[in-house]
Amino acid sequence: MASDDYEIQIVANLDELSRRVAEEFISRTREAIQAKGFFTGVLSGGSTPKALYTLLASNRYLDQVSWLKIHVFWGDERCVPPTHPESNFRMASDSLLSKVPIPKENIHRMPAEQEDHDRAAQEYEHMLKTFFRLKTGEYPRFDLVLLGMGDDGHTASLFPGTAALKETKRLVVANYIEKLHTYRLTLTAPVINYASNIMFLISGEPKASILKEVVEGAYEPSRLPTQLIQPVEGRLVFLVDRTAASKLTKENPRTL
Repeated sequence: MASDDYEIQIVANLDELSRRVAEEFISRTREAIQAKGFFTGVLSGGSTPKALYTLLASNRYLDQVSWLKIHVFWGDERCVPPTHPESNFRMASDSLLSKVPIPKENIHRMPAEQEDHDRAAQEYEHMLKTFFRLKTGEYPRFDLVLLGMGDDGHTASLFPGTAALKETKRLVVANYIEKLHTYRLTLTAPVINYASNIMFLISGEPKASILKEVVEGAYEPSRLPTQLIQPVEGRLVFLVDRTAASKLTKENPRTL
């Protein structure tokens, strides 16, 4: 990483990781609601966040969140209908949003099923500008952005070698991923970096080698897009289970 301004927190396993993030989510919602009356969070796809969403919807945590004041957004989305099995929206809906009393108008999904991918990205960008009342050149300030990391170093749908990595003006783009032969909608790195809190959720042995490269290796964001995530005025935390952290050697991590 080009900056050392981040934390790595190591936990025992996926269950403990989910519990820690659930508690962080609850703390950040309370903090934001007290400060301004509502909370804005960016959800991620993938198996690790799914465990978190299931936990947040459980009896253990359900009543600890003021769902009427929660607004959720997405960091990226596959270009499929919202009912498709591969949809990030569907995963979040099935595991969390359909099970909690969040108003439908507070759920801001990406319209990724549109055939015109660029138009879909522009629509989501326009929605963000309207919701956050942005002026030209401004970025939204999310209270919390949840991210995963692929075993190729991608995060959101910022994949290695893709055009979106160089985007500095747009909030949302349709990014073509050559190796997948498909487009995906994604927030751009500057938008993610303007958030108050950013948390990576990383679990499993297959992530160990790439995590070591990302945090201990040379700064090569075109190859390791996760390295682009460096908050402007916010907190960056890598929450990692022991198997994913098994190859780290620096003393930065603290085990919880």
